[in-house]
Amino acid sequence: MYCKRLVRLIIVPVAIATVPLWSSPAQAVPSFARQTGMSCAACHTVPPQLTAFGRYFKLHGYVLGPNKLHGGSAKLNIDKFPPLSAMMLLSDTVTRTTQPGAQNSSAAFPQQLSFFYAGAIAEHMGAFAQITYTSDSDHFSMDNTDIRYARDANWGGNSIVWGLTANNDPSVQDVWNSTPDWGFPFLSSAAATTPTAVPVMVSSFNQQVAGLGAYVWMNNSLYGEISLYRSSQLGVAQPYTSASSNIISGLAPYWRLAYEHAWEGGGSSQNDWEIGAIGMSAHIFPGTGTPLSGPTNDFTDVGMDTQYQRIMGSDSLTLHGIYIHENQNWHAGTVLGTASNPTDHLNYWKADASYYWNNSYGPTLAYFHISGSTDPLLYAPAAVTGSATGSPNSDGWIMQWTWVPALNVQLSAQYVLYNKFNGASSNYDGAGRSASDNDTLYLALWLLW
Repeated sequence: MYCKRLVRLIIVPVAIATVPLWSSPAQAVPSFARQTGMSCAACHTVPPQLTAFGRYFKLHGYVLGPNKLHGGSAKLNIDKFPPLSAMMLLSDTVTRTTQPGAQNSSAAFPQQLSFFYAGAIAEHMGAFAQITYTSDSDHFSMDNTDIRYARDANWGGNSIVWGLTANNDPSVQDVWNSTPDWGFPFLSSAAATTPTAVPVMVSSFNQQVAGLGAYVWMNNSLYGEISLYRSSQLGVAQPYTSASSNIISGLAPYWRLAYEHAWEGGGSSQNDWEIGAIGMSAHIFPGTGTPLSGPTNDFTDVGMDTQYQRIMGSDSLTLHGIYIHENQNWHAGTVLGTASNPTDHLNYWKADASYYWNNSYGPTLAYFHISGSTDPLLYAPAAVTGSATGSPNSDGWIMQWTWVPALNVQLSAQYVLYNKFNGASSNYDGAGRSASDNDTLYLALWLLW
């Protein structure tokens, strides 16, 4: 067993990798370049990772450059060609051990097909709006969307960018690649088995909410934001009834603070370091046959993140880290018998490092760790996806090699190596499956127009 693990530790990094852990591709689309007249490299190191200028562009409402729109009393000048883009993601997924009764190797052609409106709408106003077809659902639906209005101001000698954002996923509006929505890994498999437990801010609200927020960016360094979210679920008729599930009671506040410091290094290198805090609170009706009134399940997520970026001409080094602590109060869960404990907690952290040569190719290495309260009802035994111990604990390594042969073409080979999965290294599900059986190789071709 030790020899097999040693062989995997040596061979897999050479064979390359990263893991399908809770993220989706986008943000780097050619229509932004067409609007501004700038190369993609002005805003990105290797997409979707943003440079300092890319962050500046996003905070200004996706409206900069010679082709931005101008409004006036007489007319509105709109670009001859709207800022439209498209993306196709082709992939193949192979797990180390086939799931019972399933076929290993899952080819997706496409895994995703997306269309974007990405650029200016009016003076001071722009959008990143994505509509995506997925092969597993076989239909198009609304994907990550962020609509902004932003203005420059001066306050007491300080330069200010202030803005409003309407979006459908907490942290989709963020400009650092350390927060959940734009964090590594940037591509994910729809076929791989992933750990059961992650904080609600990481995965529970993706494109299932509608939010409105305000932000301030002072002296290109200090950022503050507060946004409020309500449930806006896709494919569910409104008003919501007891047949619906996981409906937010009232408003769910989201907040973000960050500080970024930039300095020049030796030669032509540029350094940026960010440290920040992030949080969200949500009271959720479980629904699914129970009235959308009375007790709720309550979640409070509080976290810290950091990003260091060093750009040396066409080479770049990037480090990311994030930690989130979640308090869970199962007021509804204990009544309905879906949770054993009245309160639980969950800890989630992830760190990654990448180096790219010539903005074209390079490795990424990451480590992730999930731990929390033991709860036999919340984390019940089940083949492949369950926990025999009632524990959510999982951890492992993510490895990736990325090659960008052209600005709109990206190839990735990803691998995830699990040390522990849903509470144990071996027989974690009570049906004899080991954590390493879920080790996953994911190959992806990402095309943009």
